[in-house]
Amino acid sequence: MALHHADLPGEILAIVRDGAVIPAHLLALDSGRRLDRRRQRALTRYYIDCGVGGLAVGVHATQFAIRDVGLFEAVLAAAIEDTNAWSKRPLVMIAGICGRTAQAIDEARAAVRLGYHAGLVSLASFKADDAATMLAHCCRLSEEIPLVGFYLQPAVGGVPLDAAFWKEFAALDNVIAIKVAPFSRYRTLDVVRGVVAARAERKVTLYTGNDDHILLDLITPFTVSRDGTAVTVRFRGGLLGHWSVWTSSAVRLLDALHAAVAAGPVAPELLALASRITDCNSAFFDAAHEFRGCIAGCHEVLRRQGLFAGTWCLDPDEGLSAGQAEAIERVCREHADLSDDAFVAANLERWLS
Repeated sequence: MALHHADLPGEILAIVRDGAVIPAHLLALDSGRRLDRRRQRALTRYYIDCGVGGLAVGVHATQFAIRDVGLFEAVLAAAIEDTNAWSKRPLVMIAGICGRTAQAIDEARAAVRLGYHAGLVSLASFKADDAATMLAHCCRLSEEIPLVGFYLQPAVGGVPLDAAFWKEFAALDNVIAIKVAPFSRYRTLDVVRGVVAARAERKVTLYTGNDDHILLDLITPFTVSRDGTAVTVRFRGGLLGHWSVWTSSAVRLLDALHAAVAAGPVAPELLALASRITDCNSAFFDAAHEFRGCIAGCHEVLRRQGLFAGTWCLDPDEGLSAGQAEAIERVCREHADLSDDAFVAANLERWLS
């Protein structure tokens, strides 16, 4: 059964439109690199109790390789099951959708069947194709599930996409949001220009995925010209790997940013957090080694808190880079006030029960 955004509960669409913290759900594994169901459940409970607006499951941070080992549906189903068992408040559930069109349709249908509200579309499988082929793929996929566009940074498999692409994508009827994560000011502006050119700024909500520029994305008024008239749009929330850790702090931050933008002007003390957050991300995401340890780095933060037993990834060759553990130790020490260690410590036993 296909799903259209008009069929979504109004409260779900309202969360998307208003803007929310949507962490990219990480994958808990045991030392044998098998799904650690207990800790995966604990992580979902942690995110919910942090006050997030939704979860993104089966995305880059969940490891695309879950598909190669037959875990895609199991991981998506676990998140739905654990969310429904832990909380009755509405949460936006977003499934990662990968692969060529046939695979992507199968994944979209599985997501709809399990109860997901939208699909985050990865175009990494279309690196050798032109924009028309990618748009045709997105158009077909939009017939199955409401779409969240995904501008993934090229360093980890993304495809460069210009403003013309984003104009056509934003014009698709069943698109509700775009995660903008190229880690580039120029490419971020391409998305903004495309959405405005499509006259879609009221129906397509922008979410930052630029983990190196989180705070400034969320307070910047992006103003571009359309037919000689200035149009201003804003990022309303974040769908982030960085927000998969220290998540309760992220929820407080977004609330503070929304309040500051509404009141204006933004206080210098709040602006000063931008570089500190980016410094933390440089360690968590392994910027020193072209992001090779980005997933293991997030695992390490959760390991230090006790939510994860280790930093294992599905790929045995994927782990912390040389010096990354020391970098994480440094930012945890220097930016301890940005962490949520005390919150986790107070609730860990309950989440693991």
